[in-house]
Amino acid sequence: MSLLSRLRRPSTAAGEPATGTGRPTPTTEPTAPAEPTAPAEPTEPAEPTAPAEPTEPAEPTVPVARWRRVAARVTTGLAALLVLVVLTAPDRYDQLTPTAFLGVPIEGLVAAGLLLALPGRARRLVAVPVGAALGLVAIVKVLDLGMSASLARPFDLVVDWVLLDDGYAFVTDSVGSGGALAAAVGLVALVVALLVLTVRSVQRLTREAAGHRGAAVRVVAGLTALWVAAATLGVPVADSGTATLVGQHVGEVGAGLRDRREFAGQVARDVYRDTPGDQLLTALRGKDVVLAFVESYGRDAVEDPEFAGQVGAVLDGGTRRLAAAGFTARSGFLTSPTAGGGSWLAHDTLLSGLWIDNQQRHDSLLASDRLTLNRAFQRAGWETVGVMPAATSPWPEGAFFGYDRYHDAAGLEYRGPQFSYAPMPDQYTLSTFQRRERATPDRAPIMAEIPLISSHSPWAAIPRMLDWEHVGDGSIYRRPTSVAFNPKDVVGRSATEVRTGYRRAIEYSLNSLISYVQTYGDDDLVLVFLGDHQPSPLVTGPNASRDVPITVVARDPAVLARVAGWGWQEGLRPGPDAPVWRMDTFRDRFLDTFGPQPPAHVAAPR
Repeated sequence: MSLLSRLRRPSTAAGEPATGTGRPTPTTEPTAPAEPTAPAEPTEPAEPTAPAEPTEPAEPTVPVARWRRVAARVTTGLAALLVLVVLTAPDRYDQLTPTAFLGVPIEGLVAAGLLLALPGRARRLVAVPVGAALGLVAIVKVLDLGMSASLARPFDLVVDWVLLDDGYAFVTDSVGSGGALAAAVGLVALVVALLVLTVRSVQRLTREAAGHRGAAVRVVAGLTALWVAAATLGVPVADSGTATLVGQHVGEVGAGLRDRREFAGQVARDVYRDTPGDQLLTALRGKDVVLAFVESYGRDAVEDPEFAGQVGAVLDGGTRRLAAAGFTARSGFLTSPTAGGGSWLAHDTLLSGLWIDNQQRHDSLLASDRLTLNRAFQRAGWETVGVMPAATSPWPEGAFFGYDRYHDAAGLEYRGPQFSYAPMPDQYTLSTFQRRERATPDRAPIMAEIPLISSHSPWAAIPRMLDWEHVGDGSIYRRPTSVAFNPKDVVGRSATEVRTGYRRAIEYSLNSLISYVQTYGDDDLVLVFLGDHQPSPLVTGPNASRDVPITVVARDPAVLARVAGWGWQEGLRPGPDAPVWRMDTFRDRFLDTFGPQPPAHVAAPR
């Protein structure tokens, strides 16, 4: 070995002089007599690759390499955590607790065993669809969580896609187009992110498992044994629920097809289809019948301790006020086909006498010739009127229900501000109805359907009750004194603030109806008002009933005498022992009670 190569080695290894002093020393000079080794000089052409200087920056690579190893381990851990969260996450918001994620998902163990058993190329190919399937499961769970929090049911993959458009419209009306656009973009980004992240996570875990196959096999075998033991002992940790969830949603397709056939048969069975008009509603001849749906007016409003005191005071006080004006009332409960939203399903059910609990049934109903309660009045000689303050776009359903006249949001010509979701206050809606319809001289009796929407979520801006003569075209609501409640931060409210807003909105809607009867009621007015559904589970909590209050108000004793057999309780507030009927039984019972004679087919409400 040449002297030159011996001197070069310590410099290459340490990147600094061999003495460690940082200074050259003369002790290297005496080595010069080693020149006789000069025949080795033919190796000097390799000199350009030998200098140690370019390798000096290698010193920082030790922490860089360590950082990369740590980052790789953290990324692998996050990938495993994502897979675990997706597989163990519940699909109902009320089950969304930390302990819900402490499970051993058998679906993940099966997938891991499959991937470990496959050869390298096949393993890499299969990891992609496995990750995509996991991403779809995550998306379905997100949809189910949202639906359980808002409508108290899971998302129907067959018929619920139309609700996305309704949801966008609701957010637009509640927080503006900018907030709605941001929410839509965020939802799309979430879907894409879930798909990408789950695929990449499964790919990474597959590579790691293949690189440490022995350890991976032992881990999977151990967790499988743990799962079997837990399942044998009935420990809940053994059931993630993911397989059941997938099975339920896959089964929706077949269930939807079967339900379509069954519903077609139910539509065809209608004993009132060919009943002549002179045999319909004979006990209500000459009466104006107003059917009012109070948005989100559910059983919890009159029974939950947080609401019942104030709402009950409104109803009890209203009973006394109306009694002083000569009116009496009877109240009970109906079980709605929906909760939290989907008001049109409740309207369909009450008016058609059919159980309409999904969008497919709604569409099938509109394509039928079913006799609705509106059309029964129309056939019997009433002028039928639809007053729809929330109809801000074309509404083809109006033709099906059978209105002689129809007032949508634009037709009501409101000139005031929007109150959160509600385009106009309930008092304005009732005032305009009175002015345009009931105050018209020399008219026929009217049957009117009026959804009141001031109590629609998000229960933020709430109007104040005004003198009826001051309502006018609604411009008065631009005055700050016409607003009773208007939180600035709609999105960031606490649960308590949301529930307070709900209670106050219900109080306003009920006061509007009570005051309307006091002000404009006469011997020929019959008011039937009810809730369309309970509010969302965010207000009622999980597992609330689907019952809603219903009340009949009239001054004519003969009208209330007809409903005496219903067993409903006196007053505007139904008590806990009031009868509960399914909402789809109301049409037949109503036609039966106010017709000339009861058809033998009508069964007692369930």
